Amino acid sequence: MENQIKTHSTPEKNGKVPHLPEYVLMPDSTQSEEDSGNLIGTLRRRAALVAGVTAATTTAAWVVTWNQPPTYEGGFQLLIEPVSVQNRQDRNPLDANTNSSNKDNISYETQIAVLQSAKLLQPIVDQIKQRYPDIVNESFTEKLKIERPGDTKLIRVTYQNHDPDRVKYVLDKLAEGYLKYSQKERESNLSYGITFVDRQIGETRRRVDSLQRQLQAFRQKNNFIAPDALAGQVTNQVQSIAQQKLETDKEIAQLQRQYGSLQDSDGAKAALASDTAYQGVLNKLRELEAKIATESTRFQGDTAEMRALQRQRESLVPVLRQEAQRVLGNQLAKIGTDLSVQETRRQVLNRADAYWNGEVQRLPVLSRIYTDLDRERNVATESLTRLLGTRETLQVEAAQKDIPWQLLTPPIRPDQPKDSPARNIIIGALLGLLLGSGLALLLERADHRIRRVSDIKKISKLPILGVIPHDASALRPSAIPPVLANLQGDRTSASFHQESAFTEAFRSLYTNLCLLNTEHPVRSLVVSSATPGDGKTAVALHLAQAAAAMGQRVLLVDADLRNPQIAEHLEVMNDRGLTELVAQSLNPQDVIQRIGAMVAAGVDEPTLGRTNFSILSSGRMPLDPTRLLSSQKMQRLNDYFKAMYDLVIFDAPPLLSYADSSLLATYTSGMLVVAGVGKTEQADLRQMLDTLQTARIPVLGIVANRSGGDTSED
Repeated sequence: MENQIKTHSTPEKNGKVPHLPEYVLMPDSTQSEEDSGNLIGTLRRRAALVAGVTAATTTAAWVVTWNQPPTYEGGFQLLIEPVSVQNRQDRNPLDANTNSSNKDNISYETQIAVLQSAKLLQPIVDQIKQRYPDIVNESFTEKLKIERPGDTKLIRVTYQNHDPDRVKYVLDKLAEGYLKYSQKERESNLSYGITFVDRQIGETRRRVDSLQRQLQAFRQKNNFIAPDALAGQVTNQVQSIAQQKLETDKEIAQLQRQYGSLQDSDGAKAALASDTAYQGVLNKLRELEAKIATESTRFQGDTAEMRALQRQRESLVPVLRQEAQRVLGNQLAKIGTDLSVQETRRQVLNRADAYWNGEVQRLPVLSRIYTDLDRERNVATESLTRLLGTRETLQVEAAQKDIPWQLLTPPIRPDQPKDSPARNIIIGALLGLLLGSGLALLLERADHRIRRVSDIKKISKLPILGVIPHDASALRPSAIPPVLANLQGDRTSASFHQESAFTEAFRSLYTNLCLLNTEHPVRSLVVSSATPGDGKTAVALHLAQAAAAMGQRVLLVDADLRNPQIAEHLEVMNDRGLTELVAQSLNPQDVIQRIGAMVAAGVDEPTLGRTNFSILSSGRMPLDPTRLLSSQKMQRLNDYFKAMYDLVIFDAPPLLSYADSSLLATYTSGMLVVAGVGKTEQADLRQMLDTLQTARIPVLGIVANRSGGDTSED
């Protein structure tokens, strides 16, 4: 996997080292195809499940095998193809077209059904019951199997039972009965059959001709080809007439409403309002009345002017009445004419509706007669076709002298049972192994935890700075001082070369951190993980001890203010710590504790000496740890720590649980991500890296911690 890390050589700004690595998350779609890992590692981890399932199926197969009696199976084969003696003698065995020119005249499926029929088997079962009275027809049919082996000319008959003698006896009776059936069928008089078929063909042909003539005459008389076409025509006409009647009824109802409206005063007014001539006379009358009203204010009622206006008014009133009578009369006459037309149309539609309804009543009768004639014609035609085919078949068979069926392999008494107990147990074990392996693979696919270091590489293109082997005593309180003593002791002694792989892993981790960027060495870092239990505290502790043992002044800060563990594991006081140092005005050197270790000095007894390893415990739990860690005082303390120590390590809370580790990482060179092999979920690690990438927080690398004891190789 190509490493996507870029190193910046720009100088420090505001006392901070530039972001060292830039990383790219692998697409999530590639993970779903590779979650299960390699097959060998999966089976090794799920060995108990595979062994349990295998043992269970093997035991079940053993119990079933030994609790049921053995089953014996025997059989025989019959050659049932009708082969002519003459043809068999004259056939050239070297002719390549021999097989293709001789087609089978037998339906093997039908023949097998006949051999399994109750009518043929019942006489055979009655004979068998004379020796074995306990035989039952249903169980006998279930144990009897008749089949055709491939595309051969044979029929194979097999029978199963717990008694081999019964198997032999039943097969003998079956072979005898089937051969008798074959001989009886071959003795039929084919010549009589051909004569009978010829007579039937003549009668059937005459009937077909008669039905054809009747059907033709019926079509000509009723003027249609088929009932379906006539039914469609009648249906369309009935629907069209019904629609026209509905529209006519609507028109009549509307005209009647208009006629009644003209009879009413409101309707008459509306009709008059729409007539121009009437409105002209009415407007003149209104103008004259308005003039009379105006002049009445100037003249007396008996003046010549007023009398002239009154005479004009009286002459216009009769004209207005005449116009009203003319308009209303025209409207009523027009509506009456339209009503008469619509009534006439309604009568025509009623007569057409009655005619087509009569056709609807006739249609079922015509359809039934036509269907009966057509069905009889089809039946007669099919009968004629079958009779012609039967005559041809009988003529071919009559030209041959068939031989009965042949018993190729006679029944024998079975000596060995069908199912071997050892084979059943082996099959059960193999099935159990396959089933257990399948369950193991399914469980492995459902388990999305990180199982191998290669899983971390598939999730991200970040460097794996260290792989920490599993050590069950890594975080026991009594184990910390001896580890530190080994790191701090006489480096020239023989014990230095016998240090465990666990200690050497942290030396390699610190060395890799130093080599990340030689121009800007890592002076401070945050150790965090995605979720609790991934081993971040153990990594922070032992990384600090390894750096101190290699001559560096190291300060380990317990920044997990919600769940502090450093003081407990190192067995130091935790009455004052980071909380008091940020919240109060205290001297950092009064709060920081320097750890001592047993050091051997020459030949004298080991004494307690001072080391380069100092810790700053968490102190009391604050009310708001996030606000405390994001304060300006915390940033100034971080600058002070970097000035006083070669390496400052912050043990921060899990990133997916709290934002504390993200806040601290902005003050340091970056974050060291701890992933627990066998513990951390792949989705959690991917989410953590995605969060860091979104926040533009530099990630120095990943430490693969085998905290779960998983030793799967990559």
